Amino acid sequence: MNDPITFVAHSSYVVGLFFSRDGSTLVSAGMDSKIKFWSVPAWNCLRTLDGHENSVNGLALSPDGSTLASGSTDATVRLWSFPGGKELHVLGDRKKVVSCVQISADGRWVAAGSYGGRAALWTLAGEPVVAIKASEQNLSSVAVSPDGRSLATSGLGSDILIWSLPDKRLLGTLTGHDTAVGNLTYLNGGRRWRLWATSRSSASGTPRACGNCGSSDRTPPACEASPSHPTSLPLPSVAKARWSSAR
Repeated sequence: MNDPITFVAHSSYVVGLFFSRDGSTLVSAGMDSKIKFWSVPAWNCLRTLDGHENSVNGLALSPDGSTLASGSTDATVRLWSFPGGKELHVLGDRKKVVSCVQISADGRWVAAGSYGGRAALWTLAGEPVVAIKASEQNLSSVAVSPDGRSLATSGLGSDILIWSLPDKRLLGTLTGHDTAVGNLTYLNGGRRWRLWATSRSSASGTPRACGNCGSSDRTPPACEASPSHPTSLPLPSVAKARWSSAR
């Protein structure tokens, strides 16, 4: 097994990482307020984005790979050209830490979640779309459905809330986690959720009842509409995953 490649990327903790669509660039974000682009596989620093005044907590890339979004403890969301690194827009909703960002699958909107429980959406042109008071507690993840008709929010507390867009009506609540829900992802074109949560329990992958066949066994049989069910996941310690389906 090859040893991992390591290098010093930031002067403080690294908070976010992702590879560009073509795999030629690694993008990193740190608590030192910097965003950096690294060449692959030489790992040379290609560009440093200065603009944020505090920790960069979230990164997202648009589906066409041309726009980078970042969210920061300085209470701003910034949009940058990618890979050029030109700052395009500085967005803000409230003077609260921005903990997470996401760009919708259709490339229309950028969504952000903040401390204090607010979620906000803007167009990629920087125009505000909607703001939602989603919780009394800090948010840690937001996810726009692939069809752009709903927004999922989660954070401290065990519930995931689903909101209609753009009229911000509460459509439903997903329950089952024990503590904070750290990350949300739509799978299978928006019909299935992947929900990661921090927990004190031992590492495990726990499939919830299938939304198609209703099976809740740990290793449920395949159903016609859902040919496979997740049965186990490689998870870090103190992490637990739960699954639910959305139609």
